Amino acid sequence: MFERITAALCLVAQHPAGASPEVVLAGHGAVAPVEHPIAGVFWIWPFVALLLSIAVLPLIPRTHHWWEENKNKLRVALVLAVVTCLYYLLRGFGAHEAAPGVGTVSIVLEHAVLEDYVPFIVLLFSLYTISGGINLRGDLSAHPRTNTIFLAVGALLASLLGTTGAAMLLIRPLLQINSERRHVKHTVIFFIFLVANIGGSLLPIGDPPLFLGYLRGVPFLWTLHLWKEWMFMVICVLVIYYIWDTLAYRTEAIRDVIRDETQIQPLSLSGKYNFLLLGGVIFAVAFLVPDSKFPGTSWVIPEHIYLREVVQLCLAAISMWVTPRAIREANRFNFTAIGEVAALFIGLFITMQVPIEILQAKGDQLGLVHPWHFFWAAGSLSSFLDNAPTYVVFFETAGALHGPGTHFITHLQTATGHISWELLVAVSIGSVFMGANTYIGNAPNFMVKSIAEHNGVKMPSFFGYMLYSGLILIPLFVLVTFVFLL
Repeated sequence: MFERITAALCLVAQHPAGASPEVVLAGHGAVAPVEHPIAGVFWIWPFVALLLSIAVLPLIPRTHHWWEENKNKLRVALVLAVVTCLYYLLRGFGAHEAAPGVGTVSIVLEHAVLEDYVPFIVLLFSLYTISGGINLRGDLSAHPRTNTIFLAVGALLASLLGTTGAAMLLIRPLLQINSERRHVKHTVIFFIFLVANIGGSLLPIGDPPLFLGYLRGVPFLWTLHLWKEWMFMVICVLVIYYIWDTLAYRTEAIRDVIRDETQIQPLSLSGKYNFLLLGGVIFAVAFLVPDSKFPGTSWVIPEHIYLREVVQLCLAAISMWVTPRAIREANRFNFTAIGEVAALFIGLFITMQVPIEILQAKGDQLGLVHPWHFFWAAGSLSSFLDNAPTYVVFFETAGALHGPGTHFITHLQTATGHISWELLVAVSIGSVFMGANTYIGNAPNFMVKSIAEHNGVKMPSFFGYMLYSGLILIPLFVLVTFVFLL
């Protein structure tokens, strides 16, 4: 199976220049045949270069401080995005009579920016801004049991408020609770595992991949059927965390433990009305779906006016207007974290179009048949290609399989055919769970990292974080394979 996963990435490298007809990206992941040559491994270098920039530049002394500026991240991301656009411009030469090459670029940008990036970043921005107006204040004793309960609550809220909303609501009070302790890094890492990723498995609003599945016809409450896999992972991760934090707590200096025990402040909640605004965002995501009927009416929501995104931005603006400045100051609220996500992901969404396109064209040649194949393939690529578009690729690939005894989901059909229950489970949990494997697997990962660092927590590097996820999560994913997918 690991050979198949490697093959998914190698497909890009194995395309010879001048190959026969391929595809260009079309709206919502659809593909249309076009005659043109397709490049080899060279044309994924902008995407790889951006990944390496994220991973390596913070580690180099000469570039460390330069990379901290979001404007510099944006410069790198845009330069590499322009290179990818130039590739599509040249590759499309002659394919469009009126404007050779320009039509191909416009299709790619429409898909990557207008259809994917804009809804993605507007949703994150709205959740980030509104949750920043809720202040959960207090300083409990940072016992392992307290932290474990906090993470468990976060895992529950992640499906209700979305991983971004829950993460932004809880990360600051968690850091405050642990402010007297020296060993805090592992708590933030486990927070990313549970609250920013795994916890968002139960509803489409929980995590972007599931939301895209909902837009493609998956029933809104179908994801509740993932409760067994969700509970298994949540319990396992919490048990590991409790043991880890218990050992870490025993190594804390006595003076820090005394401060932690004596500096107690009961929990209090300010800015409660922002929960209504968060509910408004969830309503907009669930019901203001472009080119679909508004519930209970015959009115079809126009596709190109971005009504859903306009409503979300209005709710974020209301939150900024009505929330007292003192609450946001208490949260140390600023737009640095969401700015980092916006700067990097505009480049990622554009540069990833080449590997995503090739996966769409050649995904049926990977030899994926069984649910565990899809779990590991979708999950592994979700760690690096962002889990939302990767989910769509394997969602469509799964629709092409119609083996004997397949349990299809009623009234759900992909562009390639009906999709089976078992394969949809595998694609869903693989994309959501393994978004925790890297900082770029899911957008809240970056935001949590940024907030923790602004609060003085020294977070691991890109590869350092992968060491934690590799040692903790990968063995659990192997268990998920044997318990649920074989």
